[in-house]
This record gives sequence, C-alpha cells and structure tokens, in this order.
Amino acid sequence: MTDIQIPIDLLQWSYALLPILVLMVLMVALRWTAPQAGMLGMFTAAAISLLAFQTPLETLAVGGAKGVWDAVFILYVVWPALLLYQVTDQAGGYEALRQGITRFSRNELFVVIALGWVFSSFLQGIAGFGTPIAVVAPLLVAFGVRPIYAVAFPIIAHVWAKFFGTLAVGWLATLQVVNLANPVEVAFQTGLLLIIPVVLGGFTVVWMYGRGPALRHAWPLVLIIAAIHGGGQAVMTLVDPVLSTFIPATLALLALYPLSRWKRYAEMPDTITERPAMRNERSQDQAETAAPMSFAMSFLPYVLLTALTIGVLVVEPAKQALGAFAIGLPFPAVTTGYGIVRDAAAPYSPFSPLTHPGTFLLITAFATWLIYRARGYYSAQASIDGNGTKHWSITRALFADAIPASVPVIAFLAMAQIMNHSGQNDVLALGIAAVAPAMAFAFLSSSIGALGAFMTSSSTSSNVLFSDLQQSVAELKSLPEASIIAAQSAGGAIGNAIAPANVVLGASTAGIAGQEGAIIRKTLPWTIIAVVMTGAATMALVWLYP
Repeated sequence: MTDIQIPIDLLQWSYALLPILVLMVLMVALRWTAPQAGMLGMFTAAAISLLAFQTPLETLAVGGAKGVWDAVFILYVVWPALLLYQVTDQAGGYEALRQGITRFSRNELFVVIALGWVFSSFLQGIAGFGTPIAVVAPLLVAFGVRPIYAVAFPIIAHVWAKFFGTLAVGWLATLQVVNLANPVEVAFQTGLLLIIPVVLGGFTVVWMYGRGPALRHAWPLVLIIAAIHGGGQAVMTLVDPVLSTFIPATLALLALYPLSRWKRYAEMPDTITERPAMRNERSQDQAETAAPMSFAMSFLPYVLLTALTIGVLVVEPAKQALGAFAIGLPFPAVTTGYGIVRDAAAPYSPFSPLTHPGTFLLITAFATWLIYRARGYYSAQASIDGNGTKHWSITRALFADAIPASVPVIAFLAMAQIMNHSGQNDVLALGIAAVAPAMAFAFLSSSIGALGAFMTSSSTSSNVLFSDLQQSVAELKSLPEASIIAAQSAGGAIGNAIAPANVVLGASTAGIAGQEGAIIRKTLPWTIIAVVMTGAATMALVWLYP
C-alpha cells in the first residue's frame, strides 16, 4: 500500500483533509443539520476525487454505491430501533419505565451510570451496530436526562466495548485483513489501551452530570465498574477475545444490584446541587399521572431483545445455522489515474440478516406490539393523552423520524467510500507517516484509527481500511507490530464517539434530529483527550515491548 503513485505532500494532504474539515465546520461550528452537512461533505469528497485525485466517474460511482450498501448495515438498526421506540412510547412504556426506575433507586446519578454506561456497554457486547445508542438514549430521556446528554452519555461510555464487542466482530475482521505474527499479544495490548476509554468514559459521564460534587460522590462506583469492564476485558483477551467484552459487560450489569444496596448510593446526596444534564423537575400533576402498565411490562422489550440476541449469537449452533444465509452485492474492480486499485468483490461486504441486530430489534418490536395491544395499553395511553392531544399512528411516526435520519447516514458512508476509492484515505494516513519520526508515529497511530472510525462510523471498517497500512509503516519504522495495531484498534473504537452516523442515530431516537452538531460538541473534547492519552500509552507500550 505504501508504493502508490499519489504525491504525498502538504497540498495533496490538504485536499484529502478538506471533506472532513467541511463536515466538522458545518456541523460543529456553523450548526448545520446532519442532512445538510452530510450532502455537502459527500459532494466535496467527490469534487476533490475528480479534480485532485484523477478518479474516473466509474470509480466514483462504484465507491458511492458501496457507501450506500454500507449504510444498509446501519439503517437496518435505525428503522427497527425507531419502530421499537414508537411501539413502546405510544403504549406509555417510557413513562412507566421512568416511574419504575425512580422507585427502584432514589439515587439519580446511580441510575444514569447504570443506564448510560453499564447497560449501553452490555448491549454493545452482544449486539452493536448502534444498538446501545438507539436503545439507551430514549431510556435516558424518559428518565429526565436532557436529550443532548442522553445521546452523549452512551456514545462516550460504550466505545470501550466497540472493538471486541458484538462478539469480537472487529477483532475477527482485523485477523482477515492483516497477518499478525502474535495475535495474542495484539489482543492483549489492545485490551490494555482500551482501559483508557473505560475509565475516562465513566468519569466523563459523572462530570457531565454534576461536575465536582458528582465526582466526589461516584468515584468508588466508577472505579469498581471500570475495573470490571477494563480489567476484565484485558484479562479475557488472553483467554478468548470473542468473549472478552461480553463477559465483563455482563458481570458489570449483574454487579449493579449489590452496588445499589450500598448505603452510599441508596440516596441522592444533598451536595450535588448543580445537575446540568438533567431537565427541570416535572410538575406535580405530571409526576402523579398513572402509567397504563407496570414497570415489569415496560421493561419487557429489553428483556426480549437481550434474550433473543444472546440466544442466537452466544449459542454457536444457532449462530452458525442462521448466519449461513448472507446477502451481498457484486462490484467490479476499479482504479484511478494514480494507480489506486480496489479489487472486484462478489459479493461485497455480505451480511447475515438473520443474525443482524436489526432483525432482533424488529422481532422485539413486533412481539412487544402484539403483547401491548392484547393488554389494551395503546387505547389506555390514548385516553391518558386525551384533551385534543394528537395520537400518531406508529407507522406514521416511524416514517417521520426514520426518513430524515436515513439521508445523512447514506451521505456520510458514501463520502467515506468515495474518499477510500480515490485514495484520499491513503494520503491522509501516509502523510502522517511521512513526516512523523518513529515514536511520533506511535503517538499518532491511534489518531489514524479514530479518523477511520469518524469517516465510516465503525471501528471494524476503520481497521479494514488502515490496519494493513499501519502494519507496513510499523515495519518501515522498526516499531513493534503489536503496539501499532493495538493503537489502531483502540483509536478506531474511540473515534466512534464523533462518528456522524452514530450521532444521527442517537439524535433520531432521542427526538432531537437536527441537533447533531450540539452532540458532537459534547463528545469531541472527550475524543481528543482519549486519543492523546492513548497515543501516550502507545509510546509506553513501544518502550515496554520493543
């Protein structure tokens, strides 16, 4: 990959960076909506490809079409997740859930940590593909968290589980892309680096909730959960990387019950007076409104989703049988004037719909609708909503939310593949490698992984794009392969905190479509800090494991 003919200079590197800068400036600085920024970012990437990277129209078309196909993976989570939200919400499930959680624990911060960090990480361990964000964001909104924070919390807190989550799909994909001399060492060093987003994610959620007083109250809880998450994952990579996220995430979820019995977290302390993440208290009339269902019934969708996912993905015979059916599209080989070649694929990026989280969400939504309808919850909630309140049908509400969310996801992933097929991604990564000395490249290697995740909204795709390049540069600069690939993998996980498609998904399920830039303004500082800390830790690994 390092012998491409594109000139690796400042001008060409600036051209390659331009689509990303356009996207960030429009969404973060100018506060454009995701559909607006995504479309302009895609057109910018296409124009740069044609004018500066000698990309034929055929190559551009193939790249764009692959991006649309990649979007199917995410949209197959977006639509069922929004359907499940409407099925639950229009039956009064979220109000019942809010009241039940409030009765379960009088410590508001404990609940926010339990949902935003522990539950979202558990979902990532088994499902992934945006499911933690789509499920947890509306739960937090129902509990009283401001929508922007309700999206930012799970996005930040669950990224530690991205790479080895979904039963290690990112790790398994990496093994297909690069031939590692010592896979066990790579997995273990990746687990060590991922301790950084574990600890940083937990403390960030607490800080965003209630600043210093919240930190002083919750620090023991954060350290205990971080030890289970991060320490457990690192140790499990030495045993079985496929289960290295699932088992610690499950143990942390189980640990919530004894932790909730701890006297320290039985009540909300009076010292936490500033709660910027929470909405103002509801009025007394609202608080006393009876929900049409019990707390147990309101939690039914999440029990069904968890049981279904574990039953299919953890039980190996079921996983193999259902995963045998896969769908993919054929694409021809294409090239550019600079000699960038993308091989033919038949099929390209196939996926198994019967083992995809979207199918689990869809089945859960349908089963929940049947049960809620049979129990009369929809008519009961319609009566509660009375007084002229318009009660939308589930289908109409679904289309109203899902169509605006789909446009930017398609645009973002088409932009990523256009940049990939034109060679812009190669120039960005090789440009960093060309000017950075060995230890500086070790520091920056995680940022390349984060860049890939930002563009593709996937740590797996980031590793598919850049692992081979990182391995080649590590060899050229006499750096240990294990540490550099580990940094790439950890950076790919961290970059998901600002991945536009993930942000769009969260904004849609939290009911704040169009405020994606505000969410990124919350997650971007965390991402920068996490990447810098990971870079420093990578340098330490290079020194310890020469």
